[in-house]
Amino acid sequence: MNESDLLSLLRTLPLHPGGRGLRDDAAIVNGLVLTTDTLVEGVHFLPTDPPGDVAWKLLAVNLSDLAAKGATPEGVLLNYPLSDPDWDRAFFDGLDIALREHACPVIGGDTVTLPRGALRILTLTALGRDAAAPSRTGAQAGDLLWVTGPIGDAGAGLAIARGETGPPELLRAYRRSTPRLVEGRALGGHVHAMSDVSDGLLLDAARMADASGLAVTLDLAAVPLSPAYIAHRSDARAARLFASTAGDDYQLLFAAPPGYVPPVPAARIGDFAPGRGLALHDAGEPLPLPGMLGYEHSPLAPVRPAP
Repeated sequence: MNESDLLSLLRTLPLHPGGRGLRDDAAIVNGLVLTTDTLVEGVHFLPTDPPGDVAWKLLAVNLSDLAAKGATPEGVLLNYPLSDPDWDRAFFDGLDIALREHACPVIGGDTVTLPRGALRILTLTALGRDAAAPSRTGAQAGDLLWVTGPIGDAGAGLAIARGETGPPELLRAYRRSTPRLVEGRALGGHVHAMSDVSDGLLLDAARMADASGLAVTLDLAAVPLSPAYIAHRSDARAARLFASTAGDDYQLLFAAPPGYVPPVPAARIGDFAPGRGLALHDAGEPLPLPGMLGYEHSPLAPVRPAP
């Protein structure tokens, strides 16, 4: 069973209307935005990653989902597995910094004790308020597809964390991503659909199109890359494909009508039309889709994002 199979199974269960058919990364209940994420050691972070950076990432991935709904953080619930005292202390020192940086207090949570040698599994639930709450399902035929910033830095940073030589700003992009809360609030009430780029640009664009019942065409040449990424990996087609499938960027992906001028920096990378599926081209040249559009959970999935 993979992630898509599990979601199909979950949709046979009694569903709350706030869950939006489980086609979004957050639920809306009584005006609050609810989202939860789990990080697994060896899957979402490396055993060698500093504990404080793991804490930052655990908060950032949840706040990124709030950003995609145009929400302001209200607080978080933490489920924490106690293990090594030194690691735990460093984790909570990092979490303290991250929470203060994003003005996001702890509401509560749960604590368990890990068996000796077990992999760490960390879960955080975030609550947001004042949300415009655009859904992933709201794109319309004729809409343009936009992304708020550079793609691929975190994927390159993971390779550096694994031993590849590279600049520290890319390593930081992997370990200390920035949730786009300001951008989400600026966009939320004006766009038709929005999600974050967590599992890979191509995969997340395909998910938005599928959830909206549309086809999407994406221009690889228009995908924004940072100067650090270009200097490290170049902007050749292979480098752009890597950036577009690596994941963990936590930029915002949004659909808006022609003529809309985003109030925040953003790059137009594609468009929606009647139909189904994802099509890819490079400055007008049609391209076959890569074997993997991004990271999707399954028992055989590698550590994400794949280098």
